[in-house]
Amino acid sequence: MLRFPYRARPRKMSRQRLPEEGIIVGQEGRLQRLRQLVTGLVRYERIETVYQHCDETRGYAERLIHTAIRNGDQHQHTMEMADYWLNEKDLIYKLFDVLVPRYQNYSSAFTNIYRTPIVYPGRGTEMGILELKGNPWPDVLPKQRDNRYVISNVLLQAARKDYNTSKESRKTKNELNSSSENSET
Repeated sequence: MLRFPYRARPRKMSRQRLPEEGIIVGQEGRLQRLRQLVTGLVRYERIETVYQHCDETRGYAERLIHTAIRNGDQHQHTMEMADYWLNEKDLIYKLFDVLVPRYQNYSSAFTNIYRTPIVYPGRGTEMGILELKGNPWPDVLPKQRDNRYVISNVLLQAARKDYNTSKESRKTKNELNSSSENSET
């Protein structure tokens, strides 16, 4: 069971190179490209490619890890699935010895996906980063700094507090005046 929304129909992942260059086109080429991306994701734990490819790869990588967690390395179908999706066979050991224990108790997705800024001039293609959670690389998004004690925020907080106390005192003064006027009449 995948823990994020996914497309019901596969994306077209066409390559604009000729078959003479060793690139297979069509459905076989799409699967070959997805296998390369899943292999790269397991090997490096972070890949950067076209955003649509990241999104498509995410589903297959999540499914592979989820099946490995659920069935373990003794299940024949799981081993065949890992053998198919991971082009480098040493990564099968990494999948079961490193990634499965890491994600054993996860209740959310195992991957994060980010959009990167489009760089012009260039192709103008929307790029993305797909990473496994808990990887050894630095965070993609910088951590938010605690700005509570910056001088401008301290001054604003004090001004807000003064404004609220003066507003409350005016409100209570108005209530006292209106109640004293009602008692006099």
